[in-house]
Amino acid sequence: MNRIRRAFIDADYGQMHYRMAGTPSEKPALVCLHQSPKSSREFIELMKLASDDRLVIALDSPGHGESDIPLKKMGIEGYAASLWSAIDKMDIGKIDILGHHTGAKVAAEMAYQRPDDVCGIVMVSALVLTPEERDGFKAEFKPIALDEAGTRFQHIWAQAVKYRGPGVTLEQLAFSTAENLRAGEAYEWGHEAAFDYTEAFAERITKLPHRITVLNPKDMLFEYTPRVGKLLQNGEVIDHPEWGFGFMDTDTEAAVKAVKAALN
Repeated sequence: MNRIRRAFIDADYGQMHYRMAGTPSEKPALVCLHQSPKSSREFIELMKLASDDRLVIALDSPGHGESDIPLKKMGIEGYAASLWSAIDKMDIGKIDILGHHTGAKVAAEMAYQRPDDVCGIVMVSALVLTPEERDGFKAEFKPIALDEAGTRFQHIWAQAVKYRGPGVTLEQLAFSTAENLRAGEAYEWGHEAAFDYTEAFAERITKLPHRITVLNPKDMLFEYTPRVGKLLQNGEVIDHPEWGFGFMDTDTEAAVKAVKAALN
């Protein structure tokens, strides 16, 4: 089991924080992209095991984790470009990508922007919505104003408890909840970017020739994710009803096995 190293690198908009494990090999480096409004922290346990035969890197997207907050809102296209600017400086060659929720959309955009630099893609959930459903999600994740009663914090904690997967401890929920708070008033920018990318995602993914495997845990997107199957040129959706939010921490070996099987 490899240890995690942490560092910062200059991206096109500011400093980007990342975690790294393992060493370069004949296999492409695996780049992990987190959900919103989380960070590379969600991949720590997976990275320790997945890095036994390759380099694994998990980056904090702009405005998430310990990466700098952009001066203005970014779209998914901007996130993808900034991540490429950081990855280029790492000089790691072609990459595989693992994208979780918002990270799945960023993965699609990264492959669309530079198709020759991406090998395989694994997505954890892939949200395909009607315009009405998108508006519903945007309303659900609308930023909550700060007040002395701590309404925002109570809501974030209540949502974490509501959607936690099997075996997730309260301590793990606390670590996860803390990640939501790092961006201050920009904490919902990632969700907003993801929902605004709805039509582009459906359009982009139909054009990607890459092998795309979509793992579908039983989280809040479980019923929506299978829709992406008919859009894939080369891929499949694999249901995992035994998993929920936090499965990479609670069922790490199985998660790593599923990712590696998809990439191999």
